[in-house]
Amino acid sequence: MSMKRSFALMTLLSILALGCGGGDNTAPKKDQKAAPAPQGKKAAENTPAKGEMKGEIKADGSSTVLLISQAVASEYSKTNPNVKISVGRSGTGGGFKKFAAGETDISNASRPIKAEEKESCAKNGVEFFEFQVAWDGLSIVINKENTWAKNMTVAQLKTMWDKDSKVENWSDVDPTWPKEKVKLFGAGTDSGTFDFFTEVINGKSGQSRTSYQPTEDDNVTVNGVAKDKFALGYFGLAYYEENKEKLGIVSVSKKEGDKFVSPSEATVMDKTYSPLSRPLFIYVKKSSLKRPEVQDFMTFFLRRNDLIAQAKYIKMDALMQSDVQEKLANAIKEAGK
Repeated sequence: MSMKRSFALMTLLSILALGCGGGDNTAPKKDQKAAPAPQGKKAAENTPAKGEMKGEIKADGSSTVLLISQAVASEYSKTNPNVKISVGRSGTGGGFKKFAAGETDISNASRPIKAEEKESCAKNGVEFFEFQVAWDGLSIVINKENTWAKNMTVAQLKTMWDKDSKVENWSDVDPTWPKEKVKLFGAGTDSGTFDFFTEVINGKSGQSRTSYQPTEDDNVTVNGVAKDKFALGYFGLAYYEENKEKLGIVSVSKKEGDKFVSPSEATVMDKTYSPLSRPLFIYVKKSSLKRPEVQDFMTFFLRRNDLIAQAKYIKMDALMQSDVQEKLANAIKEAGK
């Protein structure tokens, strides 16, 4: 082959090679990373990397759910120290008042939100999402030295706690019991625990006696019952589990002749501890759920069933947990619209 023909062939092959390459200057080189697929302009611009969240999240409400929220917030803060999370304990009703006023992002609740509380939220333009986070069984607690009231029926509890109750002494409930003055401790009227207990024991809302020691701090009940042989109180199962070395527990039967059942994870889940088993909730403001730190915290919260158990509450089963996580994913989408 002549030198001219050889040079011409090489030139032609070079042109063909360039044509086959397509002239695509956008393809990444081996040492370059392809740009991530965009997932919405706001998400791309505003969502910090994992562990780099910043901001403030305010929660308040139920003293029962408080233990869960504190456990979750503490664990979350280990990897997100720049997110300030405050958790108050003003009771379910008190928490909903702050929530409706726009003072908080999250409201902890030991009962579902009431119609009038929904109306307050609507009046103030507060939209929200509800998520169940755990199960609980209310515990009726007595002093360790109390040997006579280890088993009680709902009717006997109603006799003690009803608005029209004439009970002053233990013997007014059962003549074989001591003729000693009963000292009662219970939840404050802003508490979801108060609402729930009153409705399932006395039959309707607002039907509780007022002559007892009300408190939003369950530790007051723990200490009061532990120090008085003739005291009785009620609160969530977690507080009993934390203080069972100091307190006795009452087994409850729904009606005369039924088996007496103590609260536990097993009896709450299989619903044999009736009627004092209940779901626990958190409510999240829709406008707050637009914020990356709230989205991230809520995602963390609803995945950490182990922290529910650590706080001595009863975690949801795998199916319920999956459903609530899907509900959150949809809520985040809706909040972002």
